[in-house]
Amino acid sequence: MSVEDFGLPRLWLLRHGETEWSRSGQYTGLTDLPLTTEGEDQALGAKTTLDGVTFGLVMTSPLQRARRTAELAGFPEAEIEPNAVEWDYGDYEGVRSADVRKKNPDYLIWKDGVPHGETLDDVAARADVIVQRVLASGAENALLVAHGHFCRILTARWLGLPPFEGRHFILGTAKVCRLGWDKKTPAVEAWGL
Repeated sequence: MSVEDFGLPRLWLLRHGETEWSRSGQYTGLTDLPLTTEGEDQALGAKTTLDGVTFGLVMTSPLQRARRTAELAGFPEAEIEPNAVEWDYGDYEGVRSADVRKKNPDYLIWKDGVPHGETLDDVAARADVIVQRVLASGAENALLVAHGHFCRILTARWLGLPPFEGRHFILGTAKVCRLGWDKKTPAVEAWGL
């Protein structure tokens, strides 16, 4: 039996291409940065990975780095999904995690969060909305173009895990992953394509 036999959708995730801040390691939540030239090239490369897949639902974060990635990857008419924005990093917006750890060597965003930003549970609640949307969509394949931490948290939620387990799913810029099923059990089918 295949996934199609159960009528269960697959959710493909595409992280946006490189920006100046993703390259430098700065937390980039709601700051609306453009792709670098390298980021645009990465997004074009993702088009090859996704070529030949028919999507019944295509969504993108409203932030320009995700929308431009969607466009270059071959999905210029992707639907804006407001829940797919990146984690609001509050006081850590634009700050490098390495600099936070200079002051607090034990700091880990997954356990310590961010001051004056969203909680991990807030981000997970937005991810849950998207998971439910995909499950109810009737699409065999759905695509979401979004952001690093958000995609990692969404993956944890797809699998039915607590959101902090997203820490285990590293996703590079303009990389693709496919969330699906092992029979009827949520599973990661492919990661970092």
